[in-house]
Amino acid sequence: MKEKRIIIIGAGPCGLGAAWRLFELGHKNFTVYEQHPYVGGLATSFIDPGGFTWDVGVHVIHSHYQYFDDVFEKVMHGDYYTHVRQSWVWIHDRFVPYPFQLNIRYLPKSVLADCLNGLERIPKNIQPGNFLEWISASFGTGIAKHFMVPFNEKIWAYPLEKMNYAWIGDRVATVDVARVKRNIRERRDDISWGPNHIFKFPKKGGTGEIWRRVAHPLHTHIRLNTSVVDVDARRHTISFSDGNTEPYDVLFSTVPLDLFSKMIQGIPLPGVDKALHASSVTIVGLGIQGRAPEHTAEKCWIYYPQADVPFYRATVFSHYSPQNVPSGTWSLLLEVSSSRHRPIDKRKVVDAVIRGARKVTLLRKTDTLVSRWIHSVPHGYPTPTLERDRYVDRILDYLKAHRIISRGRFGTWKYEISNQDHTFMQGVEWVNKILLGEEEKTLIVHH
Repeated sequence: MKEKRIIIIGAGPCGLGAAWRLFELGHKNFTVYEQHPYVGGLATSFIDPGGFTWDVGVHVIHSHYQYFDDVFEKVMHGDYYTHVRQSWVWIHDRFVPYPFQLNIRYLPKSVLADCLNGLERIPKNIQPGNFLEWISASFGTGIAKHFMVPFNEKIWAYPLEKMNYAWIGDRVATVDVARVKRNIRERRDDISWGPNHIFKFPKKGGTGEIWRRVAHPLHTHIRLNTSVVDVDARRHTISFSDGNTEPYDVLFSTVPLDLFSKMIQGIPLPGVDKALHASSVTIVGLGIQGRAPEHTAEKCWIYYPQADVPFYRATVFSHYSPQNVPSGTWSLLLEVSSSRHRPIDKRKVVDAVIRGARKVTLLRKTDTLVSRWIHSVPHGYPTPTLERDRYVDRILDYLKAHRIISRGRFGTWKYEISNQDHTFMQGVEWVNKILLGEEEKTLIVHH
């Protein structure tokens, strides 16, 4: 690979991971092309006209990899805060600590009894056929009815019976009845579960600051404002919006597979229309005069399973860093999921979100909004459909046979390896494979 020409499409965490590792190992014959005027992809950040910093959804740095941690420390030089996660569920007009299923002692007595009864009656040795069945088999009918089903229908915007559950891993806390009963008996909060219990956040610039710093030493290899027009997989050339056409020996793409299928010439991708579904996310940022309400003190984010509240998650974003907001203000970042199965009217979503925030007491009647920010992401969550793995694995192998490597959140379409650390390391591990002969450990586990 020493002299091979490598083109990388996309300057999000995955593309930057590949570029960082190529540069680190001395392979200089590569270029990263990015359609936007900024790096970071879905992990970028924006500053609105009012001076408020916004992320594209909730991003917190927690890692499964020492290499990722080392790069983070190297580029950030300690310019970050370390937070203990304080996440909650708003349900039955009260806050319940997350994970909900471990903290049901907070619920009204009748709901608590319903949830406990469901846990105690879970049948043994059931093999679920889909995500909906997995929920009831794991948590019982009570927790499923009150939280798990309505919340997941809301966040995924897709029929749960048409989803697989292979993606669960460490993303959902399972329960046992004895543990739940002990929590109730001892009035114990069970909140330290999960890999993001402790997370990091940049002091200034939002999550995007991380990726701006990662990109800085690579800037001579990065071309912004340059979109891909088409890829000729037989001639191994790629054409760009600036009129240039470049040959490549290997193409490393982080473009969503459904969009990439429309760019590539000469080789149809099998099953793209059948297996690939994504939900969109609309982010609404609200900048508010004064101080946050006392009941949001120290809370990081809050989940909302209610059908009459448009957002599935609200983040008190000013808590992450005081420099996320101008002096004398605070901020809320609220996320709304949608798809063809669950459409929303984006022209009315900001007003709907504000009404919802007032309804659940995130906003007080006396609060004055000084900033409103909206950002829509067509590809928000890669949906783990029942057919996904069968088709995606075939697509990745098919592309590889044509010297095209597809990786990243939507380049592999695997939600279970789509955090920032996962996707960055997908890029790093691919370079380690081609230059050092190592395995792509992250992908192998889920391929």
